[in-house]
Amino acid sequence: MPVVPATDEAIAQAAGALAGGEIVAFPTETVYGLGADARNGAAVAKIFAAKERPRFNPLIVHVPDFATAETLVAFNDDARTLAAAFWPGPLTLVAPKRDDCGIADLVTAGLDTLAVRIPGHPVARALLTTAKCPIAAPSANRSGRISPTEAAHVAAELGEIPAMILDGGPCARGLESTVVSLAGAEPVLLRLGAVPRHEIEAALARPVARAEDDAPIASPGQLARHYAPQTPLRLNAADVQPGEVLLAFGPDPLPCDSKAINLSHAGDLSEAAAKLFASLRELDEAGSFGIAVMPIPDEGLGEAINDRLRRAAKAR
Repeated sequence: MPVVPATDEAIAQAAGALAGGEIVAFPTETVYGLGADARNGAAVAKIFAAKERPRFNPLIVHVPDFATAETLVAFNDDARTLAAAFWPGPLTLVAPKRDDCGIADLVTAGLDTLAVRIPGHPVARALLTTAKCPIAAPSANRSGRISPTEAAHVAAELGEIPAMILDGGPCARGLESTVVSLAGAEPVLLRLGAVPRHEIEAALARPVARAEDDAPIASPGQLARHYAPQTPLRLNAADVQPGEVLLAFGPDPLPCDSKAINLSHAGDLSEAAAKLFASLRELDEAGSFGIAVMPIPDEGLGEAINDRLRRAAKAR
């Protein structure tokens, strides 16, 4: 303990821990989450304490099905369209919360909206079904640090703090969910993520505005500095300087005499997204004074990858 294979027995034990007010880590298709019963304010407070997370930063609530989601929030037609297109999956929808939703106020950071998602990962779905409660779950790491895509990453970040860490293997997507707000007259993209912007716009048959950088925090992932290794990042690098390691992309990586990881030799953005956080974590442990990052196309999933890299590179 606390890392255990995500067997049926372990999932049942994790559900019991949630019912007892404990926090558990579990895999989703995006990253590993640190979960608590979203109705239990004291349990949710343990998430914020474990992550050292500012309390103005709201959490995403995971639910097993659309019917459950509708008991928590009021969806409009656009929300139903997006849910039909992408759920279960890596899309989070922010909508007005219902007065009788029963979700702890700490989850929403005092807002009148709630972020909800139906995950696609079989372990996450089994945990939700067994626990029979909505699960509030941000990424299972210290606030602002690199998101975990393997159980070992969670253990390295949080140690014995979670009651259990369910090991479901590496996360397939490797980027957090895309977050879209349906709280206003028009949809607003709050966080780029594993569902590319163009797929959201195709489902809605119109462009979707993106929240301004200085917009009030309405969902996770909007802090200016986030997803960050301890080692400074140098973006759009055209060379590798002495003492740097390399995060490469594509068939022609920069010459490098030190440690180098290529996100995708084939230039595949899906592969790059899945490898991004684990690669940053490995390079961060190399003991260099900097990480040189090759340019990545700012299209499709590349938008979300570059968003993560820019936030990670923000000056301390």
